[in-house]
Amino acid sequence: MLYYLFTYLDKTFNFPGAGVFQYITFRAMGAIVFSLLIAAIYGSRLINYLRKLQIGETIRDLGLQGQMQKKGTPTMGGFIILASLLIPVLLFARLDNVYIVLLIIATIWTCGIGFADDYIKVFKKDKEGLKGRFKIVGQVGLGLIVGLTLYFNDYVKIRVYEKAKISTAVGEVQKYVDTNSLTTTLPFFKNNEIDYQILGSFLPDSLAWIPYVIIVIFIITAVSNGANITDGIDGLAAGTSAIIGLTLAIFAYLSGNKVFSQYLNIMMIPNSGEVVIFCTAFVGACIGFLWYNAYPAQVFMGDTGSLMLGSVIAVLALALRKELLIPVMCGIFLVENLSVIMQVSYFKYQKRKNGLEYAQKNRLFLMSPLHHHFQKKGYHEAKIVTRFWIIGIVLAVACLVTLKLR
Repeated sequence: MLYYLFTYLDKTFNFPGAGVFQYITFRAMGAIVFSLLIAAIYGSRLINYLRKLQIGETIRDLGLQGQMQKKGTPTMGGFIILASLLIPVLLFARLDNVYIVLLIIATIWTCGIGFADDYIKVFKKDKEGLKGRFKIVGQVGLGLIVGLTLYFNDYVKIRVYEKAKISTAVGEVQKYVDTNSLTTTLPFFKNNEIDYQILGSFLPDSLAWIPYVIIVIFIITAVSNGANITDGIDGLAAGTSAIIGLTLAIFAYLSGNKVFSQYLNIMMIPNSGEVVIFCTAFVGACIGFLWYNAYPAQVFMGDTGSLMLGSVIAVLALALRKELLIPVMCGIFLVENLSVIMQVSYFKYQKRKNGLEYAQKNRLFLMSPLHHHFQKKGYHEAKIVTRFWIIGIVLAVACLVTLKLR
C-alpha cells in the first residue's frame, strides 16, 4: 500500500524522497525492519493473551529431558509469524504481482489449516487434532491453485526468459528472448534448464498440465509436512526457515535482475524481484518469532505456524524455479521427514519378521523425528538446534554455489 501511495506522490507531486519506493532493495529492508518490529511489539501481547485464554500446549510424556517443564506453554504462536509477515508485505510489496498474490494465498490457506488443527487439540481436547486426510485435502487444494496458476497464467508462463545466441554483424551475442515453455532450473548441470511440458507431451493438449500440477502438489505437501515434523524443539523450525528464506531472497533478487542474471548466466524471471520483499518479511517474521521461541520457549508456533512456513517455502521455490534444489535447501526438513518414515517402516518390518517385543527393543533410532533421537542420547536441545542451524547454513551455501558450479 505504501508503494502505491509513494508512487502516486512521486508522479503527481514530485514529492521529495518518494521515488525511493521504486527500489526493491529499499522496500526489502523496510519489510524486514517492520516485520521485526511487529513481532517484538505484537508478540509479547499475543503471548499474554494466549496465557489469559489458557491456550497451553498439551505435552505427552515421552521420557525426554526437560519435556514436562514445557507443559502449559502457550501455543498458536504462528499468528505472530502471520502478522509479522503479511503486514509488511501488504505495506511494501506490489499487490498486483501474481507471485505475491500466490504467496499471500498460501500463507493464509495453510495458516487456516494449522489453526483448525491447533483449535481441535486445545479446545476440543483431542490430541490427534485435525484428521490427516483433511490436512492432505487442504494441501492438495493449495497445490492445485499454485500449479494451475503457474502453468496457465500468461503473466508467469510467457515471461520466463531464456538465453539464445543471435547472429549480428559483429558475431554472436547473448540476448533474452520470450519462450512459451514452463522451464525450471536443473542444478549442478551446464545446460541446466528443463521444460516441464515434456512430461505432458504424451497427453492430449487439454490434459498436458496434469503432470506438472501433480509435482507441485507433492512438493507443497512434502515441504509443509517436513516443516511440521521439524517443529519439535525450541527454535528449530523458525531458525531453519529463516536460513532458507534468506537463501531464496538472494535467488529472487538475482533471477529478477537482468544484469545479474546475465552475468551469472542464469534464467531470468521478470517481476520475480518483487518476491524479495516477501522473502525478507518472511525472514524477519521467523527471526522475530525466534526471540520468543528460542530455548526456553515462551510460546510454540503450533501447526498454525509450522504448516504455513513449509508451504510458503515450497511456493517460493516453485515461483523462483528452484524446486529441484529443495532436497538440498530444505535438507533439515527432508532428513527429519525421512527419519520418521524409516523408523515406522523398520518397526513394521521387524514386527512382521521377529514379533512385537523384538521390534520395540530394536528400533532404528532411539526416537523419531531425528532431533528426538539426539535428545535421547543426552544432547541438550539448545545444542541440537544450534548444530542443525549450522548444517542448514552449509546447505544454503551449497545451494548458492550452484549459481556457478555446473
